[in-house]
Amino acid sequence: MKNESLINDYKKFLDNGKTERECVSQLIAWAETAGFKNALTCDSLKAGDKVYIQKMNKAIAFFVLGNEPIEKGMNILGAHIDSPRLDVKQNPLYEKDFLVYLNTHYYGGIKKYQWVTLPLAIHGVVCKKDGTTVNIRVGEDSGDPVFCISDILPHLAQKQMKEIASDFITGESLDLILGSGIPSKDDEKSGEKKEKPSAKKAILAILKEKYEIEEEDFGSAELEVVPAGNARDLGFDRSLILAYGQDDRSCAYTSARALIESNASKRTNCCICVDKEEIGSVGATGMESRFFENAVAEVIARMDGAYSDLTLRRCLANCNMLSSDVNAAFDPMNSDLFDKDNASFLNGGIVFNKYTGSRGKSGASDANPEFIARLRGLLDKANVKYQMAELGKVDQGGGGTIAYLAAKYGMNVLDAGVSVLAMHAPWEITAREDIEQAYEAYKAFLTLE
Repeated sequence: MKNESLINDYKKFLDNGKTERECVSQLIAWAETAGFKNALTCDSLKAGDKVYIQKMNKAIAFFVLGNEPIEKGMNILGAHIDSPRLDVKQNPLYEKDFLVYLNTHYYGGIKKYQWVTLPLAIHGVVCKKDGTTVNIRVGEDSGDPVFCISDILPHLAQKQMKEIASDFITGESLDLILGSGIPSKDDEKSGEKKEKPSAKKAILAILKEKYEIEEEDFGSAELEVVPAGNARDLGFDRSLILAYGQDDRSCAYTSARALIESNASKRTNCCICVDKEEIGSVGATGMESRFFENAVAEVIARMDGAYSDLTLRRCLANCNMLSSDVNAAFDPMNSDLFDKDNASFLNGGIVFNKYTGSRGKSGASDANPEFIARLRGLLDKANVKYQMAELGKVDQGGGGTIAYLAAKYGMNVLDAGVSVLAMHAPWEITAREDIEQAYEAYKAFLTLE
């Protein structure tokens, strides 16, 4: 526990950044405190300037401008700030036999059964027709209610227990309980039937009173259901961290902090935190979009010399990038899924993953060995602990990162991040040592010439 301040700040970042918007908001606040400005408000930029550009409050790029021409390339740290979760549907509220539910659609690769009978929170925004935005964050404070997805009691689960894991909890059954009503009997004395009290109407009345939103406003909402609760130390020795969203906010936090604390040097330094990686990096805020390319173009347009597409292309092609993304930690309880000689271990330091992808390297970005050798020398000199690894055994499956999307520009790219145990579970496990080593590695990388 050499850097207690780093770890404490990291856990606070996780607690206050359970959505992309919350992460971007925190990062902007930190950056502006450190002297960063919104590049789009600047008429001109010069060496030493620190700027950022954000997109739709869900993706952001930071730049510390170096002394040499930007067409010589940049050192880039690239991470994603989205995590597996449940998204609220556009017409989500319904009542069924005196229970009120919120209908959801899961986001990213999850084991659906892991999300039942957990205390859950709702984070996000509701955008109203009058142009106002209502921020929602309920389930985190000690006085807040929480929400839950119910499951069948074991006494009646004989059929369920015979089904395969991917089927016994279906996507359509991942609906949150929001409240309940009381069954009423007909008024037998008068012979008249009374209208049954509506639990759904009661919930809508609460939403109206507390947030000034109507049922129709869910149609223009972005609400995310996440595990309720804070990041915690794990283990008697407190060597591990248990928290939601460490894939990939462990790398996003350490990358952004390294960049924000850096100063201008020879090369321009950059950190980009993007959205939608867990569903293929799609959309306007994902790495598949032109957000990053456009952000670099905006910076070039404000520097000395006229903007040209050739300058942009040369800049991107000459970049060095660490795709700051997590790797699966070796799991002793499931060791048969790993090639132990090529696995990453908790407390082993930052993980270099030469190629990701699936099976025959499908969807991979295969880094050049010359680039890896330079990084090895740099980290050895900085006394940073690192390990070389793959995700798991070749035929077991695999996964991708944003690396291949950056590599299309012709730059050097290598996946480098933190080992995570129980990846994509509601609560993931990392090691303090690895968070510290990732931060030190990213700081060292930003000095690469």
